[in-house]
Amino acid sequence: MTPVHALDVLGDPVRRRILELLADGEQTSGAVCAVIQAEFGISQPAVSQHLRVLRESGFASVRAEGTRRLYAVEAAPLREIDTWLERFRGFWEQRLDALGTELARGKRERRRKEAGAAGADPGSEEQ
Repeated sequence: MTPVHALDVLGDPVRRRILELLADGEQTSGAVCAVIQAEFGISQPAVSQHLRVLRESGFASVRAEGTRRLYAVEAAPLREIDTWLERFRGFWEQRLDALGTELARGKRERRRKEAGAAGADPGSEEQ
């Protein structure tokens, strides 16, 4: 699967939420359906369709355990997307680094002002 097609699969908020649930560990189809139905208000067949898309695109796997179906995340397609995104990271990492610098500067200035205010004795001003 190409990274662009993978992004099509992940473009759906229901499928992204399902992957978030599966990232915490294997989940039964019933457990996934219950959460998705409660959060998105969609039917069980609609949730099953999203699970099928994730399974057929390689993002999720399913195994039978008795009558239950256990779904799990498959990491390979996510690694492919991560690799594809690598060339774009510089666009936001520089901005995040700059934001971190500005936040640190703001904290230093607040501490300096607080230290100055705490050290100033209001009764000691010259008149």
